[in-house]
Amino acid sequence: MSLDVQALRAEFPILSREVHGKPLVYLDNAATTQKPQAVIDALVDFYSTCNSNVHRGAHYLSDEATRRYEHARTVIAEFIHANAREEVIWTSGTTESINIVAKGMAERLQAGDEVVVTEMEHHANLVTWQQACKHAGAVLRVVPILDNGALDEAAFASTVNSATKFVAMPHVSNALGTVNAVQALIQVVRKQAPNALVLIDGAQGIAHGNVDVQALDCDFYAFSGHKLFGPTGVGVLWGRRSVLEDWPVWLTGGEMIATVSYQDATWGALPNRLEAGTPNIAGAIGIAAAVTWFQQLNVADVQAHEQALLQAAVERGATFEGLKLIGNAPNKIGVYSFNLTGAHPADLGFLLDRQGIAIRTGDHCAQPLMDRLGVPGTARASFSIYNTLDEVELLFRGLEKARDMLA
Repeated sequence: MSLDVQALRAEFPILSREVHGKPLVYLDNAATTQKPQAVIDALVDFYSTCNSNVHRGAHYLSDEATRRYEHARTVIAEFIHANAREEVIWTSGTTESINIVAKGMAERLQAGDEVVVTEMEHHANLVTWQQACKHAGAVLRVVPILDNGALDEAAFASTVNSATKFVAMPHVSNALGTVNAVQALIQVVRKQAPNALVLIDGAQGIAHGNVDVQALDCDFYAFSGHKLFGPTGVGVLWGRRSVLEDWPVWLTGGEMIATVSYQDATWGALPNRLEAGTPNIAGAIGIAAAVTWFQQLNVADVQAHEQALLQAAVERGATFEGLKLIGNAPNKIGVYSFNLTGAHPADLGFLLDRQGIAIRTGDHCAQPLMDRLGVPGTARASFSIYNTLDEVELLFRGLEKARDMLA
């Protein structure tokens, strides 16, 4: 089978609109995905029928909101194959999820300990560990990439050692589309640094299917709802129960306590201890709706379609005068980063936008990676399940017009 892309597109209201008088061609999916009607309906239904705070309310609406909210946790746990629903911690997104872990780890690191990251990190998975190491006097080790954008796995193996206490790496590079062999890399960590913990930044990996945190054997996996066809402002930190149970708390306040006196406090059990304050209830319900919707699709068909889009772009770009592909690792998702001779990425973005084509330009929150690649930034088209081969062609026709105008 294959995806019925036209039927799929009909489920996304925004894809029918025009921009600057042109049909929208949305190719900025690595930044955020669009939302199907099922997710929009779930948000509207919550606010229309049972809006209330969760847990301790002594009335029907609170009970119903709590049921929906906690059911959403179960949906996510099953989606990523967690051992227990209590291992799913609601956050505002990948960035907060990583910060929860880095803040706790900063209290545990000692001078001389080493934290390993890669050259392809998003700032959210770099600056956090940079600051944690500064706080603790630990050493940040950076694994290089190869010229094609793939991680140097030999360098990774030689970097991880008995001093390594933490490893943080992306499942997929947001700037290059490189898919890291995280399961194999984690096996290296388990062998060479058996006491180290491992976090996977799954922001770009989660929407492409088959995330199994047990099979990966990581200790933490972080992702955002808005890159998985869900709402903005909500995300997930998954962690092993044995690790999370005594993890240093991130925020203090309501909901996360067990007992409080004027002199001291004790923390509640998982997941409450890491979820202080009123949560994003609608967001949790929305991301669960997105996952439920997504699971109706055949993952193999999803992946095959995205690869067909990427391959079409690669083939078209190979004969496009002046275009240089940035990142051509053997294993990639549908992220197509490029530069065009004589054109600044920002100018390309502006001129494509006037034609209704939405891409992203700049350093993609990966300034050190851009420095490694020797470019100030790139233009990035990123594909999702609702994009079409015709839209890939429209991208390059748009680039032809932009090139002519800039010439």
